[in-house]
Amino acid sequence: MKYLGLDYGSKTVGVAVTDATGTVIREVEIIRRQKEKMLRRTCARIEEIVSVEKAEIIVIGLPLNMDGSEGERAEKARIFGEMVARRTGLPVRFQDERLTTVEASEIMDENGIRKEEDRKAHVDSVAAAVILGDFLNSGKDRL
Repeated sequence: MKYLGLDYGSKTVGVAVTDATGTVIREVEIIRRQKEKMLRRTCARIEEIVSVEKAEIIVIGLPLNMDGSEGERAEKARIFGEMVARRTGLPVRFQDERLTTVEASEIMDENGIRKEEDRKAHVDSVAAAVILGDFLNSGKDRL
């Protein structure tokens, strides 16, 4: 089973994917847009990636509040997930993404990525890989 992980943000979407066994995760890219609501090209690019990577399930980070409740950002992520599901025809699952940016930062530190411009170029796709890894490690709905 091949999974596609997405870290949805206001102007970027980090993308990561697993191998065909669903065990090895790699960063793919960061999709950038000018404005938060401009999602048509973002969804079109996700469709292309799904096709090329032959993804079967999409996992989107769910930005919960620290107390576990859902706020405005989580609602936006869920709306985005519905849009992606409609566009791709694939099942979408959500994964708690609290502290994934912190973990992504630690991973970049461990890998010697120290320059601010290098970190900005990778943080969202690294966060997508963390989200995907957390989902796979959780043993959640593997279909």
